[in-house]
Amino acid sequence: MTDPIDETFARMLHHRAETLEPGDPLMPPIAPASLYYLPGEPQAEHQYGRWTNPTWSAFEDALATLEDAPCIAFPSGMAAIAAVVMGTVKTGDTVLLPSDGYMATRVLADTYLAPRGVNVEFCPQRDFEGRNFDGIAMLFVETPTNPELHVVDIAAIASRAKAAGALLVVDNTTATCLVQRPLDLGADVVVAADSKALNGHSDVLMGHVATRDEAIAEQVRTWRKLVGAIPGHFEAWLAYRGLKTFDVRFERMCNSALALAERLSAHPAISNVSYPGLPSHPGHKIAARQMRRFGSVVSMEFTDAEAADGFIENARYIVPSTSFGGVHTTAERRARWGDAVAPGFLRLSVGCEPLDALWPDMEQALNRLD
Repeated sequence: MTDPIDETFARMLHHRAETLEPGDPLMPPIAPASLYYLPGEPQAEHQYGRWTNPTWSAFEDALATLEDAPCIAFPSGMAAIAAVVMGTVKTGDTVLLPSDGYMATRVLADTYLAPRGVNVEFCPQRDFEGRNFDGIAMLFVETPTNPELHVVDIAAIASRAKAAGALLVVDNTTATCLVQRPLDLGADVVVAADSKALNGHSDVLMGHVATRDEAIAEQVRTWRKLVGAIPGHFEAWLAYRGLKTFDVRFERMCNSALALAERLSAHPAISNVSYPGLPSHPGHKIAARQMRRFGSVVSMEFTDAEAADGFIENARYIVPSTSFGGVHTTAERRARWGDAVAPGFLRLSVGCEPLDALWPDMEQALNRLD
């Protein structure tokens, strides 16, 4: 029996081809247009470059097939998050954010929502299960979290959020829409940074919002149009190109990440490994229920910052770099950015290198720490 997500990905790959005429390019053209030909009354699909672009449309159509929901593209993941929270929340509303999620989301809320009279509350996501959602206008969830990979039950939270009248937004960047389907689990809105695994080549910033609520989608589109938070045509084309190999790349990355997490957790140089695919992970059962794979990011902890940095320096196939989801395996010590983690905490983003080359390199790097 065909996996529904596999079928969805196949439909996404062939979505554009179904509309082509003989001689049309299989890939969408790059349309560097600010102006369009508009005789008479302006009724054309594309009217002005800040409103729409044919290359964005091709990318959004492909994403919409994959997400099974209308999608709005943005020039970064944070632009997508900003459009949702700034475009839908009003003065007097209460927003609940995870204190253990992506730092930039919290900073955005403190810097721009709170001064507008929005009540911004934070708590660890592990406390969401016992939290009363009454009076909350927007509930923001990130699972697995970045960088510690905490996992929460989306369906359970969605049910309670709906009963309380709260809008549930899920940051699905770490898992991606190939692995986890928040809208199917009851979320109202999904945001994601497509700069990471979806594009996958570390050469473009991009993000998107997906929702089946047309009123919310229109609010988000209006925010993009009026604020001008629009993706570039060339960047949209690059993201579209990366999307075509997304499944192949991510399957390898996730499989390697699971194998590496198992081996890293057994090495004496590492005090702790966090990965949702490990039975030892507190959220493993939830992850196994709501995720098809367990992602490409592994978090681990060394005795101190020097050991964590030494591991990266000793490894030939690990690039010291921030962010995650690219074809190169990268790692960084997150405390250097101010995350509330131990000095020796390291986030490892597993790339597309062959596992039989990647693990021996990591193992020798670890052994040199002894």
